Amino acid sequence: MADTIRFRTLHDLHRYYGLPKPEHPLISLIDYSKVTYPADISDLKWMQDFYMFALKRNVQAKFNYGQQPYDFDSGVLSFFAPQQLLRVEIDPGINICQSGWLLLLHPDFLWNTPLAGQIRSYDFFQYKVNEALFLSEKEEAVIAGIFQNIEKEYRSNMDRFSQSLIVNQLEFLLIHADRFYNRQFLTRKISNHQVLHKLEQLLNAYFSDDHLGAQGLPSVQGVADELNISANYLSTLLKVLTGQSTQQFIHDKLIEKAKEKLSATDLSVAEIAYSLGFEHSQSFSKFFKSKTSQTPVEFRSYFN
Repeated sequence: MADTIRFRTLHDLHRYYGLPKPEHPLISLIDYSKVTYPADISDLKWMQDFYMFALKRNVQAKFNYGQQPYDFDSGVLSFFAPQQLLRVEIDPGINICQSGWLLLLHPDFLWNTPLAGQIRSYDFFQYKVNEALFLSEKEEAVIAGIFQNIEKEYRSNMDRFSQSLIVNQLEFLLIHADRFYNRQFLTRKISNHQVLHKLEQLLNAYFSDDHLGAQGLPSVQGVADELNISANYLSTLLKVLTGQSTQQFIHDKLIEKAKEKLSATDLSVAEIAYSLGFEHSQSFSKFFKSKTSQTPVEFRSYFN
C-alpha cells in the first residue's frame, strides 16, 4: 500500500510531475502529455489542498480507483475538491501516452468572490472518479477552449481585472459541466435505468427484511455504498430520471411498504413502525402523516 502524498501547493504537484514551477502560485494549467510519474510508480495515493479539473484523453493505461476499473481512452472530465483522498493504480507494463489538461486552482484565488461560496454546491465535486463526465468532441472543444482562455489570462500581465475575468471563465466551465452531466444522465439510459432498477430491488429487499427493526432506516449514503456509486451522483441521477432526490425516493418506498402493512396485515401501528426501522411509533405516525396527510390509523380505517 502506497503512503499518502500531500500536495499543499501547486508547486508541490508541479515538482512531483517533473514540471517547472507554476507561473502563478494559485492557478495553473498543465499540459497532461508532459506529466511524468516516477519510473517505479504503480500505486499512487494523494491528497491536495486545491481544486483540480482534469480533462484527459488517449490514455492507454488502465487505471483503477478503489475497486472500479476506469478507461481514459475517450475524453473525460473529472472534478476534485481540496482534501479529497485519491488513489490510482497503474499497470507498470503498459506504456502511458496520455493527453489533455489539468487545471489547478487554489481556494485562495477565489477569495472575496461569490464563487468562493458557490463552488462546493456543484455536486460533481463529490462524485467518484468512475462517475466522470464523458464528453463528445464538441463538448471537449468547449471545455478545452475555456481552459485555454484561463491560461491566456493568467499568463498575461495580471491587473485588477484579471481575477474577475478568470472567475467568469470558471463559472462558465462549471455551468457547461452541469449541462453536459445532465445530457449524460439522459443519454445513458440503459446504464442509468439499470441503477434505478438495482435501487428498486435493494429497497424492496431492505423493507422486506425481518431484521429491519434492529437495523434502522436505510440512509442515502448506505444505499449509495450498496450500489457502489457516490451519494451525490445517485441523487442527481434520480433527480433527472424521477424528479426526486434519493431521500425522497427512499421515503416513497417506505410509505408504499407502510401502506401495504396497514392494509393487508393485522399488525399494530407500533409493530409496523418497528418493522420498518422506526424506534418509536410516534415518529412513524408523524412521518406517515407528513407524507400522506393521514395518520396510520386513519389510513387503515378505510380498509375496515
